[in-house]
Amino acid sequence: MKVPGLFDNGGRQVRRKTLDDGRVVDAPKIVIVGGVAGGATAAARLRRLNEYAEIIIIERTGYVSYANCGLPYYVGGVIRSKRELTLQSPAGFAARYKIEVRVGSEVTAVDPEAHAVTVRELATGRTYTEDYDRLLLSPGARAVVPDIPGAHGKRVHTLRTVEDTLRIAEHAAAKGASRAVVIGGGFIGLEAAENFIRRGINVTLLQRGRQVLPPLDEDMASMLTEELVANGVDVRFGARVKAIEETPGETVVVTDAGICPADIVLFATGVMPESDLALACGISTGIKGAIVVDEYMNTSDPDIFAVGDAVQTEDLVTRNAVNVPLAGPANRQGRIAADNICGINSEYRGTQGTSIIKLFGLTAASTGLNEKTARKAGVRYLKTITISPSHATYYPGAEEMFVKLLFTSDAGKLLGAQIIGRDGVDKRIDVLAVALRAGMSVYDLTSLELAYAPPFSSAKDPVNVAGYVAENVLHGLVKQFHAEDLPDICERSDIVMLDVRSPGEFASGHFSRAVNIPVDELRDRLAYLPQGVPVYVNCRSGTRSYIACRILAAHGFECYNLAGGIAFASHVHPELIVRQI
Repeated sequence: MKVPGLFDNGGRQVRRKTLDDGRVVDAPKIVIVGGVAGGATAAARLRRLNEYAEIIIIERTGYVSYANCGLPYYVGGVIRSKRELTLQSPAGFAARYKIEVRVGSEVTAVDPEAHAVTVRELATGRTYTEDYDRLLLSPGARAVVPDIPGAHGKRVHTLRTVEDTLRIAEHAAAKGASRAVVIGGGFIGLEAAENFIRRGINVTLLQRGRQVLPPLDEDMASMLTEELVANGVDVRFGARVKAIEETPGETVVVTDAGICPADIVLFATGVMPESDLALACGISTGIKGAIVVDEYMNTSDPDIFAVGDAVQTEDLVTRNAVNVPLAGPANRQGRIAADNICGINSEYRGTQGTSIIKLFGLTAASTGLNEKTARKAGVRYLKTITISPSHATYYPGAEEMFVKLLFTSDAGKLLGAQIIGRDGVDKRIDVLAVALRAGMSVYDLTSLELAYAPPFSSAKDPVNVAGYVAENVLHGLVKQFHAEDLPDICERSDIVMLDVRSPGEFASGHFSRAVNIPVDELRDRLAYLPQGVPVYVNCRSGTRSYIACRILAAHGFECYNLAGGIAFASHVHPELIVRQI
C-alpha cells in the first residue's frame, strides 16, 4: 500500500512554486511541533528530500536539538559544557538546512479543518496562527509528578529538558547540597543517583515496587540493586511518598515508612505522552492517551503525522499496542514520517524496546519481552540463564556476563533477552536485538559466526553459548529449576540437593542441606545418592551441573539443573547461602 504523500495525498493539495528556470516544483509548508530526536530528525530529512519546502519547527523549550539521554551526566560533571548537550542550534538549522526554528514558542491548538496551528510566544505572550500543508507532531512526553503536597516546591525537580538539568546543577552547586532523594528507579532515576554520588551528594533512592529498572526482570535487577548499595546509595523498596515538606532550612520527603531529609528532591517516576493537542483537535489516541499512528506514522488525519514519545506503536513480538519513550525509535520514526510526507513509501515495523544503561561499574541491557510482559500478553515461554566471560579468560581483563533468554517452548523463537555485566554487554545485546528483529530462533544463535580474537571474545561467543543451552533445554537434554524456586526447594525433605563443585568452593557458600560430590567424582559415588528421589543439582554457573545431570540421567536419576548456578542465585536469594569459611 502506498502512503499518501506530497503528490497524491487524499487531503489538502500542497502549494507549488515556479522557479526562475520555469520549472514548477512542490513547495509544501510543513510545520513541526517539537524538536529533539523525532522532530529535528524529521526536519533534516524533509530538507534533504525537498529543497523547496518551507519547514518550520516550533519548540517550547529554549533548545531545539539536544542530547536528552546525556542530561544526567551534566549534573555529575561527566559532560562539562552546556554546548556538548546541544546537537544543533536554531542558527545551525537555518544555515545548513534553511529551516526556521522558533524556540520558546508553544503550539496551543491545532485546527485540522483550517490547516492551522495557534502559537504563543512564551517570553512576550503574543499569540498568532500559522497555516500548514502537512503537520508533524513531535511533542514528546512530560515527567510524571504525583499529586501530593509539596510536589512543586523550590527544592523539587524533574529531569526532562536542558533547562531542568541546568537548574539541578545550579542548585547543587550554589546551595552546597549534600543530600538528594531520588523518587523512582527507572533509567533517569538510576542515572541521576549515580551522578549525584559522583558529585559527592549522598543519595536515597525511593522505589515503590520491588525492583529497580522495570524493563529487567526482578532476578536480573537484583544485581543493579547490589551495585547501587555498594556505591553508597540508600535503596528503599516499597516506599510510597505521601508528601514533601519544605522549610527555609530543610526539605523532608515523607513516606509511609518514615522520612528522608533532602537538599534536592528529584521525581523520576516516569513520563506520560504529551498528547493534549491531539486530544483537543479530535485525533485518535490510545494507551496512556498516546497518539495513534499507522506504520507510516500517519495519524487519523491524513495531513497530520506524529512521532516520538507521544505516539502509540506496535510491539514487535506481541503486536500489542505500546508506548515506548526511547530515542532510537523516535529518530527512526522521524525519518519514516519525513519519507511518507514526501511520498516515499517507508514503514515503521514495530518497537522492541532495546535499551542499555551504565550504572557505576555495571552495564545492563535488554531487548524484546521480559517475563512480566510475556505473562501479561499470554505468551508461553521458556528461559535460560548463562554466565559467560566477556572475552577469552586467558587474556587479561575478562569479566562475567549474565545472559537471560526468553524463547517459545515449541520452535524456540527468540522473544527477548537481558544481559548484565561489566564489559562486552553492548555488543551482545545488539546481536540479540538483530536476531529478534530478524525473527530468529535460539537454534539460529548457535550458528552465528561472530568475530573472535582473545581480547574481544571466545571461540564460542556468549551469544552462541546462550543458544547452545537453550537448544539443550528444547531438546530435553536437561530439565531446569530457577533461582525463584529455591525458597520452596530448600525446604523440601523429599529431594536431594547436590552441589558438584570442589570442596573449597562448597565451603565458601552453599545451599542448606546440600550434599557435596564434585562432578569428577560423581560416577564413582552414585551409590551415595538414593534411587527414586529427585536430585536438584547446582554448580557455580550451571556448566558442571549440566554435565552432572547428563551422568545422573544416564543412570536413571530424575534430575534438575539450576539455571545460572549458585553465582546467579546468590544475587537473587543471598539469604539462602550458608558459608563455612
